[in-house]
Amino acid sequence: MNFELSEEQELLRRTVRDFALTRVAPLAAELDRESRFPYELVAEMAELGLMGIPIPEEYGGAGADTVSYAIAVEELTRIDSSVAITVAAHTSLGTMPIYLYGTEAQKQEWLPRLASGEALAAFGLTEANAGSDAGATRTRAELHDGAWIVNGSKMFITNAGTDITACVTITALTGESEVSNIIVPNGIPGYDISAPMHKLGWRASDTRELSFRDCAVPEGNLLGERGQGFRQFLEILDGGRISVAAMGVGLAQGAYDLALAYAKERHQFGKPIAEFQAVQFALADMATEIDAGRVLVHRAAWLKDQGKDFALAAAQAKLYTGLLSNRVVNAALQIHGGYGFMDEFAISRLYRDQKILEIGEGTNEVQRMVIAKLLGL
Repeated sequence: MNFELSEEQELLRRTVRDFALTRVAPLAAELDRESRFPYELVAEMAELGLMGIPIPEEYGGAGADTVSYAIAVEELTRIDSSVAITVAAHTSLGTMPIYLYGTEAQKQEWLPRLASGEALAAFGLTEANAGSDAGATRTRAELHDGAWIVNGSKMFITNAGTDITACVTITALTGESEVSNIIVPNGIPGYDISAPMHKLGWRASDTRELSFRDCAVPEGNLLGERGQGFRQFLEILDGGRISVAAMGVGLAQGAYDLALAYAKERHQFGKPIAEFQAVQFALADMATEIDAGRVLVHRAAWLKDQGKDFALAAAQAKLYTGLLSNRVVNAALQIHGGYGFMDEFAISRLYRDQKILEIGEGTNEVQRMVIAKLLGL
């Protein structure tokens, strides 16, 4: 086993780390406070090639591996989760379905703009009454005169309503017990997007409710084979869990960084609190668990890159890092004491941003169900 990053991976890590520190960090608190989407940062990330890291160069991407993608997502989350989820949702959920299941014509139509970061994409799976039970979708698409007539709604959809969003791929019933995926372009009649939703965390990320009323989508926008939507979105979620697991590691690392720096600066009883064993033990536990979580993420990403079965590893990494980030950010805020409860300190933002990592891309409970099934139970 070789745990060293390649030269290319290390260069990417340093590049993203530098961008996160110099460009994202100065704006993160303001974006969060104003619930403002980071358009300027997305444009800069596009210039750096970060909006299509695992997409082949022939379609406008960087052509890098999944491990590299996980590294980039971790480094962004280390500073700000809203920026990181914008990249992760666009890549894993918005762009990847078109790359994996699209016809060559669909790839040529959509991928160059998406992989280059010129435009964003979203994935519409969740509905008001279809969350963990994603197969309970009620959105319908009926084929009439060369068009899919879509009726229904989607909830909690990331990146769907920005000024640069090009499309959303939705799951819909195309038959009584038949689920298919359909690419819906933004701006098409009958497709309405709500105002941004107010959230506990990820406040600078775009989250919307989508509504479809007799929305006519060209028949050619069917993604992959009709009736294969359920299988497709399960595969998409498997891959997406790697990026969300990387976010868990990144948020935990960011919280640890803040706690370590604060413990060295904060004096009580005549010395830095970093000299007290209780604080040292908390930091030691954090560092140990973060390293373990990172190995789980990189293993899942490596398995995917090798073309091996990675579903179990991805679910395990996602479960573990969600729980890990919860423990670490809570301990990190505790080290900050009363100051950690103040919005002036970044740890309070990380604390709010963490919880969704145990809900999105499958709750902790769903991850355990997936893991148990894959263990043959």
